[in-house]
Amino acid sequence: MPLPKTLFALALAALAPLGLAQNAPVLNIYSARHYQTDEALYSNFTKATGVRIQRVDADDAGILARLRAEGSASPADVILLVDAARLWRAEVDGLFQPVKSPVLDKRIPAQLRGKDEGAGAQWFGFSTRARVVVYDKTKVQTADVETYEKLADPVNKGRLCTRSGSHPYNLSLFGAVVEHLGPAPAEAWLKGLVDNMARPPKGGDTDQIKAVAAGECAVALTNSYYLARLMRSDAPADRQVVERIGVVFPNQKTWGTHVNIAGGAVARHSKNVQAARQFLEYLSSDDAQIYFANGNNEWPAVAGLKPTNPALQRMGDFKAETIPVSVIGMNQVKVQQMLDRVGYR
Repeated sequence: MPLPKTLFALALAALAPLGLAQNAPVLNIYSARHYQTDEALYSNFTKATGVRIQRVDADDAGILARLRAEGSASPADVILLVDAARLWRAEVDGLFQPVKSPVLDKRIPAQLRGKDEGAGAQWFGFSTRARVVVYDKTKVQTADVETYEKLADPVNKGRLCTRSGSHPYNLSLFGAVVEHLGPAPAEAWLKGLVDNMARPPKGGDTDQIKAVAAGECAVALTNSYYLARLMRSDAPADRQVVERIGVVFPNQKTWGTHVNIAGGAVARHSKNVQAARQFLEYLSSDDAQIYFANGNNEWPAVAGLKPTNPALQRMGDFKAETIPVSVIGMNQVKVQQMLDRVGYR
């Protein structure tokens, strides 16, 4: 039996965001970010602009595959990804469109933006995470792991564990090392990492941290936010892991610690470019930056903002590398070929 008109209107109102009309503009976001704190971002943007948000959640690879499959029929307006290599790949594949925004150019550092050939950058980083070294404090001296280069030193023979060398987080780090050292020295360094493995690469970054704490290996690479999650955990087992390990931000006396990003872009076939640009500009605001960064235990991209996250405060300040993220992306194919040659799985 059909609903009476009055009840039907009430049902529609219940489905709509509070205070918004059914014909309010809609922004379609494809997001690889799956953090509860981001809900406040979307809600606050809608309250401020009247633009409703519809979101599709997937991982980076799934989002890029969907964009390629949809082509010009894609409804996507904004793309949010969590890795520099994937942002670069999407840029190269023509999945984004340039954004001309004085606000974003002023707020987001140049090295955290995509290619700009005069029409605006293709993408913008909104939060950063560091690729740090964790080590067993009972077995390893800090001096043995104070640089990325030292991970390949014979002093660390049989100590190292990592996730797959071909994972985007490692590809980004290795792409940065190629830029800093040059191709031949970087390949020799990768061979040194393979020679120093305590066991074949497996698992994710949290698994590497726990492997160090359990004595399976003594040194590991991890993104800082995985460590921050353990530091903020109330679980006794997680607290024991954190107490067992030390952490180093490598290369503080040279080029600085490698950082990766979470970032956003306007989809190539967006039907709502103005609102999409407005959303990216909103993500660069002070309040949104804190929300965005704390959502995944990261640092804001905008300089000078201090996160309220206690784990990040505990880690303290560090010197980060400043090479353009886009350059790191361009080294990805070269790095994968090196990994194949040295047998880094």
